[in-house]
Amino acid sequence: MTTVTMKFGGTSVGSPEAIQNVVSIISEAVGRGERVIIVVSAMSGVTDSLITSVKEAAAGNKWSYLSTGQKMRDRHEEALNMFTAPGKDREKVRHEIAAIVTQHAELCQAVNILGEATPRIIDSVVSFGERLSCRVVAAALRQQGIYAAAYDATQLVVTDDRFGGAGVLWEETTERIQDRLLPALEQGVVPVITGFIGATLDGHVTTLGRGGSDYSGAIFAGCTNSDELIIWTDVDGVMTTDPRLDKRARVLPYVSYQEIGELAFYGAKVLHPKTVQPILNMGMPLRVRNTFNPKHPGTLIGEDSEPSETVIKAVTSIRNVALLTVSGKGMIGVPGIAGRTFLATAKAGGNILMISQASSEQSFCFVVLDENADAARHAIETELAAEIARDDVDLVDIMGEVAVLTTVGAGMRGTPGVAGRVFTTMGDSGVNVIAIAQGASECSISFVVSETDLKKAVVALHDLALESVLA
Repeated sequence: MTTVTMKFGGTSVGSPEAIQNVVSIISEAVGRGERVIIVVSAMSGVTDSLITSVKEAAAGNKWSYLSTGQKMRDRHEEALNMFTAPGKDREKVRHEIAAIVTQHAELCQAVNILGEATPRIIDSVVSFGERLSCRVVAAALRQQGIYAAAYDATQLVVTDDRFGGAGVLWEETTERIQDRLLPALEQGVVPVITGFIGATLDGHVTTLGRGGSDYSGAIFAGCTNSDELIIWTDVDGVMTTDPRLDKRARVLPYVSYQEIGELAFYGAKVLHPKTVQPILNMGMPLRVRNTFNPKHPGTLIGEDSEPSETVIKAVTSIRNVALLTVSGKGMIGVPGIAGRTFLATAKAGGNILMISQASSEQSFCFVVLDENADAARHAIETELAAEIARDDVDLVDIMGEVAVLTTVGAGMRGTPGVAGRVFTTMGDSGVNVIAIAQGASECSISFVVSETDLKKAVVALHDLALESVLA
């Protein structure tokens, strides 16, 4: 029997109408005789509301977080009432919803008293969105005669204690999923599981980072040895670029694991960057499809880098970043400067998105999110204080209002002239390239441009991605 893991995003469960599409998709799969595992996100907007409620609680705004809880309860009960008939099952789920909302109020009250929220408490609070949505979806499926049950991933996904972005403990997670989930599947249960969350070995709730429900889907697909993973979202698939920047964007029918890894890392919002990790070595097909247009086949993601007529497959970008430059004539031939810089940046909480270094070793630059730039600069200047005092290294420079632009395509590997054509296109379009990086895989070229040039640059490079397609 074929086993398919399906993950539904926030917009896919964001309204009663959307949930009806989810129920129809799952019902059709069950009707085909497939064994189905469901992973759901919180209803769209709920996680943001929960984060806000914690901030309001820390600020002493009691009525604000109580109001958030009541709105959350009303929204989920409204969906529950639409999909279930009066009776024991509806009442049971209604009581579960009420209990979760009460937990939310209690945690916010604790934050209110303390005047601050720890990462551990924040993870507990933001987990409530998935806990609510999975119960509503499971109840809607049961109403259609499907033997569905809600599962909290806190009982299945074991993580370390890095709250806000926990790492999965694979041996323990695999053991729990196989011990607790596989027997239920064998009995015909359709599990509806909370995405985004897990728990430490001692039971403290953790989250996998924003967008981590995609990653959750891959975890369950991998640990159950599913035949396919489908990420259901609100677009038809992986697109050649952001349609908000260029309306000519179109769906890519196929991309490789490597290509989607580059696209996800460099700003494509369709998938969480870690999504392919749990299934990479299994060769499991991954498909991105649209909950609101289920007849569209979407984008298939697989192992092989299929040749295409278009060398550049897609163009993606990241905004709200800053370029940090470390330079100094005394850096030449001195080992360890870059390593100490990057370690200091990591300790300051900065994730380095791109690195570029001059061959003279007199300078190198790298990109971090805007929000981490000042902390990273302070940490670097503290780490290199002795070198700065000797004038071997200058003070760290920050350039804001820039964006990282990336062209992606496995066909770029071994094809002469791709980089030249990319940068000629930039020059012809009047776009100044500030920094450049290309990995040894040759699957992508990344460069930094001014934010004011971003749209112009995307449109020009997208022309290259469409040329062969349109020919």
